[in-house]
Amino acid sequence: MADSLIQFAIHRRKLVYWTLLLLTLVLVAQLPRIRIDTDPENMLPQDNAARQFHNQTKQTFSMHDTIVVGVVNPEGIYQSHSLQALFEVTEFAAGLDGVVQADLMSLANVDNIIQEGPGTLRFEWMMKSPPGDREAAERIRVQAERLPLLFNTLVSEDGQAAALYVPIVDKNQSYAIAQQLREFIRGLDNQDDWHITGLPVAEDRFGYEMFVQMGISAPLAGLTIFILLWVFFRNIPFITAPMIVAMATVLITMGLLIGMGFTVHIMSSMIAIFLMPIAVVDSVHILSEFADRYESGKDPKQVIRQVMGHLFTPMLFTSITSTIGFLSLMLTPIPPVQVFGAFVGFGIMLAFLLTVIFVPAYLAGLSDNTLNRLTQGLPDESQSRLTPALIALGRLAGSHAKLWVMGFVALFAVSLYGISLIQINDNPVRWFKADHELRIADRVLNQHFAGTYDAYLVLQTEGQAIQPAINAISTLAAEPALSDDLRLWLNQLSQQLSKGQDLSAALLDIEDKLFSASSTEEELLSTLLSQLEAIGSEAKRFLDPAVLSYMSQLQIYLQETGLVGKSNSLADIVKTVNRELHSGQDKDFVLPDSSNGVAQTLLQYQSSHRPQDLWHFVTPDYRQSLIWLQLTSGDNQDMTAVMDKVRTYLDLHPLPEGLTLNWAGKAYLNVIWQQQMVEGMLDSLMSAFVIVMLMMMLLFRSILFGVLAMLPLTLTITLIYGLIGWLGKDYDMPIAVLSALTLGLSVDFAIHFIERFRATLSQHKDWQTTLALMFEEPARAISRNAIVIAMGFTPLLFAPLVPYITVGVFLASIMAISALVTLVMLPAVMTLLRRWLFKSLNLNEEKP
Repeated sequence: MADSLIQFAIHRRKLVYWTLLLLTLVLVAQLPRIRIDTDPENMLPQDNAARQFHNQTKQTFSMHDTIVVGVVNPEGIYQSHSLQALFEVTEFAAGLDGVVQADLMSLANVDNIIQEGPGTLRFEWMMKSPPGDREAAERIRVQAERLPLLFNTLVSEDGQAAALYVPIVDKNQSYAIAQQLREFIRGLDNQDDWHITGLPVAEDRFGYEMFVQMGISAPLAGLTIFILLWVFFRNIPFITAPMIVAMATVLITMGLLIGMGFTVHIMSSMIAIFLMPIAVVDSVHILSEFADRYESGKDPKQVIRQVMGHLFTPMLFTSITSTIGFLSLMLTPIPPVQVFGAFVGFGIMLAFLLTVIFVPAYLAGLSDNTLNRLTQGLPDESQSRLTPALIALGRLAGSHAKLWVMGFVALFAVSLYGISLIQINDNPVRWFKADHELRIADRVLNQHFAGTYDAYLVLQTEGQAIQPAINAISTLAAEPALSDDLRLWLNQLSQQLSKGQDLSAALLDIEDKLFSASSTEEELLSTLLSQLEAIGSEAKRFLDPAVLSYMSQLQIYLQETGLVGKSNSLADIVKTVNRELHSGQDKDFVLPDSSNGVAQTLLQYQSSHRPQDLWHFVTPDYRQSLIWLQLTSGDNQDMTAVMDKVRTYLDLHPLPEGLTLNWAGKAYLNVIWQQQMVEGMLDSLMSAFVIVMLMMMLLFRSILFGVLAMLPLTLTITLIYGLIGWLGKDYDMPIAVLSALTLGLSVDFAIHFIERFRATLSQHKDWQTTLALMFEEPARAISRNAIVIAMGFTPLLFAPLVPYITVGVFLASIMAISALVTLVMLPAVMTLLRRWLFKSLNLNEEKP
């Protein structure tokens, strides 16, 4: 098959060229259809229970993704000019398309609650117009600090900052809306320090900068690889072939992804960067051996056949193993990671196919003049820095084998301990560099306020209130004293309730029926009415002072942990209104004694200018309520710590009977997808490891050689992740995905080294000669590949986005470590085990 493929490529060059060109053009035409997606929520499948509950909570409580605008004045925010600017920004934000005006929150559009008289409240705008003097500004400060829902949320505890919460209809508009706000703020005659932050802004901003980065890093990676290949071979026509393969691979793969309707997520945005260096790996092996074998006057077609005869099988297996490494990512429960793994895996096999077809066709078509320049223009390997270094490395690797192996075992043990130190953590805001305006805004506003990160504790009443009502109606319908008409009517009422009719509507129907009932039936219906009213009242669990008290105690506990900046709940609303209904003093900042008292406070609250705010904390049937947690950190570690504290509290103080508790909010969802990603990555890595090991045994037709090929891979993976643990680098999404690349590329070098070593040893039958020869062309090819791939990722080091920098640093490290481990570990282990590995050969060797 391999020979037929090579023959076809050499003798059908024009067909190969035109087919590749047309395929590339067709899929490049799909690129303008690109759709960017940076929403971490999409890291979870749409049917994920946590994601569904989060979205259900947003809908139930009319919650929206929010942009946080903060203004800071170190001399105090309660200055006329500062509050004037805040007022103007609020008015501007309210008029923007995509903003939920009714839920916009700042001092300029929230209520102040005032006691107008005993048992009477007055709701007036906190800042109907900007204060004209310092006294009016001071009055606003006193009023705002009395209201728990506003204090440390809309105004900072230190009095130096104020915030504007801008809820938006669509989180994908957050970057555009934030840009309009920035532009307006720049036009203000105001010297205060303004900041804009919030997870929706960070995610959407990342999408914008990610798109820019895609257009910069991939071409730079291509240019870097081109320069390196020129340094190695000094012949531009000669090195054009791998560049064509790399560019075609990237364009076809990205065109296919976009053409199939997939969005470009943070993961898939890196596909081009990953494929560009990987796609030239096989080409470098071909070019290296072709350059070594070709001499003036030789038939290039014959040289190509010889080169491909040596390299086809190891290149096929290295491509398959790399593909398996990435396809294993499809075992994770994270859709964007699945798409990334699938298309990088496809791209690797596409690059292999293009390499074994296009590169031979291209080399066979080079002119004699170009090929002669190749032999004349190649640098003298003996004069290069790489060749002497590799020869010295070969001498070291072949000697003191036991000492090397002991060193590798010790390094492996130290790396395993480093892995135990790894901390799983991520935060979309930290995807930007520390000096990025979003990171600065995040630091500043979370220093002043209770927190710009949200999480929700959702409490729900178990079961349905309707069933007890149906049971009561059915019991009455069985009474023999009822008329047939009334019995029929009650059965119809029961059916209506079972179909979803509201209980309050049924109560009104019964009251109407009382007027036409007989005295006996009236008495029975009155009893039923009382029963249903009791059932309805009991179902409204969040009017119960005991339930609200439990929520309040949980809030106090969370505040004392230091992990939660502040929490708001229905209990805070009730306490605030209750205080103003009585003395207006702190001694009355308590919950009423009865459900009727709670209901009375909420009825009063609904007379405010913003009655809809109540339904952000409780449902109209009072069967669900939430506690809004404000966190100063969006790190998964901190959110996990809060979840652990809540779990501890619930163990010590069980929920009131009949209530359940669940989590929602972006900070919580980030924890969920991180956990699933880590578990999925571990499963995929182990599965791929086993499959690759079986492939190695199949390739070398030996269990011992199969295990041997896995040693560099195993040590490289443990070294890289041990280093992550020792350095204290968080295990985040990019780091997790690197395991797939480590698995694929680390075994690539081992395959080439072992295959070439066995062939060379079979030819020379001399151990020391074989070792020496292995550290010439084969070691150069491996080293060149490692350098090309490592340098191909260096443009990522200059990106403004931390995930790209992380990938660049660690991929360069992976290449350096995997190549070094392969060139040192394999000769050392093979030297110790040579009598078992090569017992069929009659070796002529000197004892090392």
